[in-house]
Amino acid sequence: MRQSKFPEGWDEQRVRKVLAHYEDQTDDEGVAEDESAYENRTQSLVEVPVELVPTVRELLAKHKRRTGL
Repeated sequence: MRQSKFPEGWDEQRVRKVLAHYEDQTDDEGVAEDESAYENRTQSLVEVPVELVPTVRELLAKHKRRTGL
């Protein structure tokens, strides 16, 4: 049997909780959640080429360690 690997800070219980959240959501609730993401002015969505994703993740991790965000 294959052992699942989770990102740091995640476990099976957390994954199940997230899945349940989205599986139990109505279409209207999902749309409202998506739209609310654009109202948050402290973050931004950015499209980057796939080959740059590891570099961007590394930069974000460094920023998080430095700022505690």
